Order: sequence, then structure tokens, then C-alpha cells
Amino acid sequence: MWPYHPDLLAQPVPRYTSFPTAAEFTGTVGPPQLAQALATVGQDEAISLYLHIPYCRELCWYCGCNTGAANRTQRVQAYLLRLIEEITLVGKTLEGRGRVKRIAWGGGSPNALAPEDFDTLMRHVSQAFLLDDPVLSVEIDPRGFDWAWAAALERNGITRVSLGVQTFDAAIQAAIGRVQPVEMIACTVARLRAAGVSSINFDLMYGLPTQTVETLAASIDTALSLRPDRLAVFGYAHVPHLIPRQRQIDDTALPDADLRFAQAEFAFERLTAAGYQPVGFDHFALPDDAIAVATRQGRLRRNFQGFTEDPADVLIGLGASAISQFPGWLLQNEKNAGRYHLRIANGQLATERGWVRSRPDQAIGRAIEALLCQGTVDLASLPEVAAVELRLARFVEAGLAIWRGRQLTIPPAGLPYARSIAAALDPYRHQSPTRFSSAI
Repeated sequence: MWPYHPDLLAQPVPRYTSFPTAAEFTGTVGPPQLAQALATVGQDEAISLYLHIPYCRELCWYCGCNTGAANRTQRVQAYLLRLIEEITLVGKTLEGRGRVKRIAWGGGSPNALAPEDFDTLMRHVSQAFLLDDPVLSVEIDPRGFDWAWAAALERNGITRVSLGVQTFDAAIQAAIGRVQPVEMIACTVARLRAAGVSSINFDLMYGLPTQTVETLAASIDTALSLRPDRLAVFGYAHVPHLIPRQRQIDDTALPDADLRFAQAEFAFERLTAAGYQPVGFDHFALPDDAIAVATRQGRLRRNFQGFTEDPADVLIGLGASAISQFPGWLLQNEKNAGRYHLRIANGQLATERGWVRSRPDQAIGRAIEALLCQGTVDLASLPEVAAVELRLARFVEAGLAIWRGRQLTIPPAGLPYARSIAAALDPYRHQSPTRFSSAI
């Protein structure tokens, strides 16, 4: 179905959940810039919140998230107290401005906490911010998810949950340090449905050690039998030089580039044949799911949570390493837990690095988002279009990108090359040595 041009996928590229990417963030941005950004929020402007819980019951070897083991109660409780203080501080800085339309909880695994702690955090969020009937979502690790947590989701009005599934193959689970039997995931799904969760997402991965198209097919078929509303199918990014825990994975068992491409292609074909609508380049959803509807209506967006139908231009990140996004700023909190504690304990906002987005940055960011979400964008007003044309020449020659005047379109054949095509719009990619994940 997809033409294969390995030379056009050879260059690692960002996932473009922001522009500029975090690789460009600098330490010249800090708390004053976050205060300045918060001051620009309109009285009734729609805003979204992301709250980061950097703990898991068990650490997975493949994971690149900022997370640690939740095996020391005192450490976890100290973090929760600081997070509550940050929630209160940011809420006061907003001075009643903004209307929270969405709240996303991620990590780590929020269900590494006790359900009662989640209740407490939700209560403080509702006290610090003006909530306007928000859509609430939580990332869940099936390991350790029980009826008490299901009840907590129900009483707090959580309607969307994302499950870290990755693979149903027992041998591959052992090879990546995430063992969770099919029965455990099926039980989690049943508990979520009973708790009133109306949209369940499965995260699946390809490019895992010893994985083949056949083992991926078996995992997808098992996933389909559980009928999630959404699926995100990611290529595993093996970067042990950046993520030391990945050194536990046998890199000699990883599929090569040809096999990764075949697996990505198979996943697309199998899920679309099963009635799931493609959303962007790596998400799939049942036709009546909100993100599928947004795709058909041209309202799809992209932010740090991936593809979304969230229309808000302001996303406030809370917790260690959380990133806030404003039209003119990208602002990341301290990653180091100790320094995060010190900042908040001293009554300071926790921003440690980020980027002030110039008007050209904002224009390029909008163009990349449109290209990845709608598959087409008018680049007439983009700076340095001639340079972009040169960088895209090989993709155009291969039929993977099409120019109509200054309108750039990715045809169906170009979908697996979307991130690589988007990188041609990114001037920083041609100046920075930072390494990223495989293009597919």
C-alpha cells in the first residue's frame, strides 16, 4: 500500500508535539516568563490543564517518560504536597482568569497513587481554577488498577482513559519489562466501562524486540476483541544514550528499518479494515469518537498529548517536567524532583527552561500542525519557502508530497513520511545535532 523509500526515512525526526521542539529549549526562560504568559490569559478564555505524576508501581525498560518507582511513600507524599502548592500558586497567579475545559492526568502512572490522594488533588484543582464542565482524562497502568481506583474515576467524573498496553505478546512483554496478562487488561477495560468511562484508548507499539508482523497482528486482533474507542500505534524509539533504562533491552533483537515499515503499514491496514478511522499518522478511532469527528470536520489539533480535538491555545502543565504551551511561549518545569521541590517551597513558579516563540516560530508551528493534522497547508506566508522547497524536492519527486502553487499536500502514499516532510518546514532541524526517534 505504501511506497517504501528507506533513504527518505533514514533521518531521525521529532514527533512535533510542539514547535519549536523541546530540543531547542534553553535555560534563559524561567518563572518570569511563565508569569508573563499567565498574565495574557483572557478572562473567559478556554484553557487546558496537564498534571504530571512522575511515579509508577513498576518501571518499564522502554519508557522515556520522567518517572520513578512509587516504592517510597514519604517521597510520593512530599511530591503531592508540592504539587498541591503549585496548583494553588498558579491558580492565584491567574487571578480568576481562564475557564478550564480539559484536564489530563499523566505520568508516570496516576494510579500509582492511592485513590484518596487522587481525590485530594482533584479537589485542590477545583478550588484553584474555574472549571467549566471539563473533559477529564487519565493515563492508567493496568498493573495495579483495581475497583477502588475505578470508583475514584467515577466519583471524579473521568470519562476518558488511556491504557499503556504496548503488546499482548508475553515474550515481548518480558523483553521490554512490562508483563501484564491479557486477562489483566480485559479486567481493567471491564472496570473502566462499569465506572462510566466512555472513551478508552490503547497505546500499542511496533518495532519491539523480536516483534514480527505476525506477533503484531496477534496483538492488534486481541486489542480489537476488547473494542477500545481509540488506539495509538507508536514506533518504539530506542535511544539508550538518552534513556539509560533502555540498556536492559537487547538491541540486537530489534526489527530493522524494513521490518518497522512493514509493521507500521500492517497496523494501518488492519485497523482501518476493522472500521477505525485514521487520525493523523499514528492514531485511530471509532467513527463516532470525538477525535474521529474532529478529523472529518477539520478540527484536529496536536499538542503534548498527541493528536487531540482540544481547541484551546493555552495548556498549563503542573508537576515536575510538565510543559506549558501558550501562543508566545513554551515553558517546562524543573525535571529534577529536588529542584522542583525547592522552587515551589520558596513560593516560586517551577519553570526551568523553555522558548519564547517569535512570530515566525508561531507561523511555522501552525503550518506543521496543519500539515500533520489536515494533511495540507498553505505556505505562502511562511518564511524561507524557497529553502523548504529545496528540502522537500526528494519527497515531491517520489510522489510523497505535492505542490499546488504554495499549497503543500501529503497524499495517502506520503502518510508514513509525514514527520519527515514536516521536518522540512523546521529550520532548527538543519542546525541542531540533537538526535530524535526513527521517522517511522
